[in-house]
Amino acid sequence: MSVKVKGLPQLLNNLDRKLGKSAMQRISDKALMDAAKVFVKELKSQFQTFKDTGASIDEITISNPMWLNGVRTVKVYWQGEKNRYRIIHLNEWGTVKNPNPRGKGAIARAMKNAEKAYREAIIRAIKGGL
Repeated sequence: MSVKVKGLPQLLNNLDRKLGKSAMQRISDKALMDAAKVFVKELKSQFQTFKDTGASIDEITISNPMWLNGVRTVKVYWQGEKNRYRIIHLNEWGTVKNPNPRGKGAIARAMKNAEKAYREAIIRAIKGGL
């Protein structure tokens, strides 16, 4: 299912003219960070279902907003002294020896469950900035 929005480029150009590029970037950065926090909250709740030591939950990190391929982006990743980033994909996809681990699909479920709240967080941040 796709939606075609007409007039979006004109709206963005008008907002850029009215507020300025730095204000628009500040508003979008806040929206991205608020939405990332919503996603991380859901991700942590999904990871609770197969929690062992809690290291995977503790090492979830949100990057600062950055430009990636011309789009303002925030990354959610794992970083910490337990190096959980090395095994997160094994929990998500399984292995040959263990094709269905307890946490299989937790990241995908978190993305699906947080989609509506994520969009609402972005809308709230943008409305609050304007």
